[in-house]
Amino acid sequence: MLLSSLAPRFEELISYARENRIEHVFLLINWSRQHAIDSILDVLKILPVPVHLVPDANTARFLRYPLEGTGNTFTAELRRAPLSFRERALKRALDLVGASLALLVFAPVMLVTAIVIKLTSKGPVFFRQTRHGFGGRAFRIFKFRTMRVLEDGPTIVQAQKNDPRVTPIGKWLRKTSIDELPQLLNVLKGDMSLVGPRPHAAAHNTEYEQIIGNYAFRHHVKPGITGWAQVNGYRGETRTLELMQKRVEHDLWYINNWSVFLDVSILVRTVFGVLHSSAY
Repeated sequence: MLLSSLAPRFEELISYARENRIEHVFLLINWSRQHAIDSILDVLKILPVPVHLVPDANTARFLRYPLEGTGNTFTAELRRAPLSFRERALKRALDLVGASLALLVFAPVMLVTAIVIKLTSKGPVFFRQTRHGFGGRAFRIFKFRTMRVLEDGPTIVQAQKNDPRVTPIGKWLRKTSIDELPQLLNVLKGDMSLVGPRPHAAAHNTEYEQIIGNYAFRHHVKPGITGWAQVNGYRGETRTLELMQKRVEHDLWYINNWSVFLDVSILVRTVFGVLHSSAY
């Protein structure tokens, strides 16, 4: 329908708006009809009131997101980074200070542990394995060796209760979480954080990304030595898919609710809960 044929109706609309002191005008028209929208705006310019364009169904779903200025235009931010630049800097500062202090405090423990491992079983002191971190980038994680094997390939079996691969000293190291202390070096390098989703072996990472839809969101922050899932009981072997899904749920809750206070509280809970660990 030509807009010229609607001229009398627009005159009625203008008169009605004046008489009834209308404060807003809303247009229900497809956003793709740019010429029609411009023509209507031209007709209504005599009215000193705001004119709103109501989005159609396809457009409305994008307008729920925040608008960001980008050059001379605006974009709908369909997905934001979990942490802002300032928040990432604050978390990194906490990591550097915390990891440095922890290395000073635990240096004697780590030295004794290294000597005991070397004296009680054949193999290197440290165990290094490929994990995936921030943005899914691969890195090599450091741990004290607790097993007789050094698995790092496409097929890796999680440690189980009474696992024959675990050395006698390794069982105690895993129980007390002392085997995790070398990851403080990963924190200083920037591969990990003190707190975050626990990084899984690359083989397990690939497997779970295919069967758990939101698994990949765990990589939106750096992996941690400890995490929200771990202090809530989801630590050690994940015998069933449901257990892994619960771990992922807790990891995503942590990412969406991050704060410095949350990190500190998780660290405190980790320290007090380590002796009651269920890992093996």
